[in-house]
Amino acid sequence: MNIGCHISIAGGIFNAPKNAIDLGCECFQIFSRSPQGGKAPELTPEVVKKFKAELKKYSLKNFYIHTPYYINFASVDNRIRYGSVSVVRDELERGNILGAKYVMTHLGTAKDLGRKVAIEKTIEMLKKTLDGYNGETKLILENSAGAGEIIGDDLSELAEIINGVDSPAIAGICLDTQHSFASGYDWRKFNVRAIHELPLLKKIDQEIGLETIKLFHANDTASPSAIPKKTVTPTSVKA
Repeated sequence: MNIGCHISIAGGIFNAPKNAIDLGCECFQIFSRSPQGGKAPELTPEVVKKFKAELKKYSLKNFYIHTPYYINFASVDNRIRYGSVSVVRDELERGNILGAKYVMTHLGTAKDLGRKVAIEKTIEMLKKTLDGYNGETKLILENSAGAGEIIGDDLSELAEIINGVDSPAIAGICLDTQHSFASGYDWRKFNVRAIHELPLLKKIDQEIGLETIKLFHANDTASPSAIPKKTVTPTSVKA
């Protein structure tokens, strides 16, 4: 297992590998564009060559790209919905040019359409996103925090979406521990010495399959508001 963190690309994306090494990273995550919006920086041949040279210089094999925050595949606004398709596809193409292993994305909110229709629309939009894509960089879906009508706060929901899209371009998920904790997956009883006996991991395995987890965002929380709103009861999980 490699450990890293999110890295700034200030001054140019080719600065990210050194920034990662300076922090002791074995891998790293970046935004390839501003997460708030705006035009993506151009990946000229010179920029790509310099970035790859820096990766090689510091012996960094894997890095990952996080899509912008505004992605919403289930918006009733066509501009937002199809804009999300365009941006995620563009991030996959950019990741493929740079040599990223995965691009990860959140999916949006179900508040406009209701959960059932929102999931159907998300599957439809992801299919459009991946139509004709054959790059080596794969897409992974990140679970969301259980607030409001956010899509993907339940891992079985992510499994439904992945199965519905049914594309080899989706490699699996990034499991964010803080997001899952806020959604009722209680990591406070985690014991690494008995990892294969944990009821929580058995539940996750039942919902989506442990082999589907390709990355972890290992986050803690200092906020009392992040205490799970819906509690996963370990004793209720069958082996």
